[in-house]
Amino acid sequence: MKKEFVVRSIDAAPDGAPYVVVSLSSIKDLKEGGTQNPQSPFGSPKVMGFTNMNDMMKDLNKMLSGMGGGMGMQGNVTQLKLEMHEYKEMGLSVGDKVFLDITKAESLGV
Repeated sequence: MKKEFVVRSIDAAPDGAPYVVVSLSSIKDLKEGGTQNPQSPFGSPKVMGFTNMNDMMKDLNKMLSGMGGGMGMQGNVTQLKLEMHEYKEMGLSVGDKVFLDITKAESLGV
């Protein structure tokens, strides 16, 4: 099975180890989201306005939980852990189109 993705983000290892975490979004999910700008595979940015501190705290909680479309955890994300030499070899950057080819290993008499 071959699947098509777009690189959503590239983050350093949370424990400082020599690897990176690459987050991928499915092309299908991005198209269903109605992305209009081909330069930005994540759609247009959403700005949350507020007029007082109470509104700001309510909006901040929504954004962090992902309901406001902000920087919170987004659904439908595939993450890969790549060693530094693999990451450098591939030359990945945010917005790149990538393919994952998934195959099941054949078991021989086991």
